[in-house]
Amino acid sequence: MDGTNQTAVTEFIFLGFSSVLYLRLTLFVIFLTVYLLSLMGNTLIIFIVLTDVTLQTPMYIFLGNLSFLEIWYTTATVPKLLATCLAQVVTISVFGCITQYYFFFSMGATECILLAVMAYDRYLAICSPLRYSVLMSLRVCLQFSAGSWIGGFIAPLLPTILISHLSFCGPQKINHFFCDSDPIFKLSCSDTFLVEALGYTCSSVVILSSFLLTMSSYGHIVVTIIRLSSREARKKTFSTCASHLTVVSIYYATIIFAYVRPPAKYNFTIGKVISVFYCVVTPLVNPLIYTLRNKDVKKAFRKLLSQKRLLLA
Repeated sequence: MDGTNQTAVTEFIFLGFSSVLYLRLTLFVIFLTVYLLSLMGNTLIIFIVLTDVTLQTPMYIFLGNLSFLEIWYTTATVPKLLATCLAQVVTISVFGCITQYYFFFSMGATECILLAVMAYDRYLAICSPLRYSVLMSLRVCLQFSAGSWIGGFIAPLLPTILISHLSFCGPQKINHFFCDSDPIFKLSCSDTFLVEALGYTCSSVVILSSFLLTMSSYGHIVVTIIRLSSREARKKTFSTCASHLTVVSIYYATIIFAYVRPPAKYNFTIGKVISVFYCVVTPLVNPLIYTLRNKDVKKAFRKLLSQKRLLLA
């Protein structure tokens, strides 16, 4: 597009999901409920991991990191989503849009890396139990945690810098509820080929490499479980990683569908629906699965409740 004689855009307007009021109000109630439950669930997991000495092991330190990440991951997008359900016009400045883009994709990349690290942790615990305490010491655990955050925030840095140099001269309506990559490129009157190619490459490398590492870890875990002689031992061993595998399956299924494909194939309506799963649903699924299916977390939660009752008695 030629940007000559066109006024530079200083803010964007989110279109959200629907112009029908009752439908927007219904979605607002649903999204707000899920968002609040997600915040409470992930905050509870962080509190339990920090206060219960028995859970201060690599597996639960990674879980605490994941819960902390989910709080900010969902907070990066859901407030604007809720605003689009209540107001007819919801705007965001160009700078605010690029900032949201950076933090959203930084935390998304961090989650991919962290899930791969958590899978590797389960691989060591199940496939090398005698050497686990040495291979995954507290120091190594903290290094993996820090590396996940650092790597995640570096990954989208260059695409973000390139996006910040794009020109926007109209239209200014974003057909989404947050500043996703394709809707931003669609509004630019600059040549976006380079930044689109770079963004697509970065997202594909981060998602697919972490996905393959995660599946590789679980492949080795499955082989190890099959080799166990006792059925009870197989069941007990698989239960230690089943919750993590469930979270991984839901998350990767949605983001691979959304981002590991040529930019020209993007469908805005489908994109918004898929985005709800990894922006809203997955951050809630994480605490639900880990609390309902994990015996250690449930035990720590019951212990916490009993302590509160004693204090109130």
